[in-house]
Amino acid sequence: MLSKKKSQNTVDIEQHELLERAQKRVRQKKKLFSHFVMFLIGSVLLLLANKILKYGEVYDWSVWAILFWAFLLILHVFNVFVTHKFLGKDWERMQREKLVQKQKQRISEIQKEIETDFPISNVNKKKDQ
Repeated sequence: MLSKKKSQNTVDIEQHELLERAQKRVRQKKKLFSHFVMFLIGSVLLLLANKILKYGEVYDWSVWAILFWAFLLILHVFNVFVTHKFLGKDWERMQREKLVQKQKQRISEIQKEIETDFPISNVNKKKDQ
């Protein structure tokens, strides 16, 4: 009965983590969409200010402002769709597992060195058992 609760808790935790990841992705995509809408509205307003209201008419500054903003939007898209796939939670988990494996391997190497350098420790192991 206790083992069922433990396995059920791990399933609940896994489902909770999956739900949190999904919510985070939805928030990222929602922010990207709102950034895109703000870009469209802002671009129109910048063009209106520059061309129709003739604010800074001598120089087409609105085009450069829109290009800069478009560059930032492209970076945002890249971050949400490309970087997330390569550097997301799965990548973090794999890196963590690799580091833990390296640490375990190093610990076992050190233990072997200690056992070969200090054979007296075998006597202590027999006493503990």
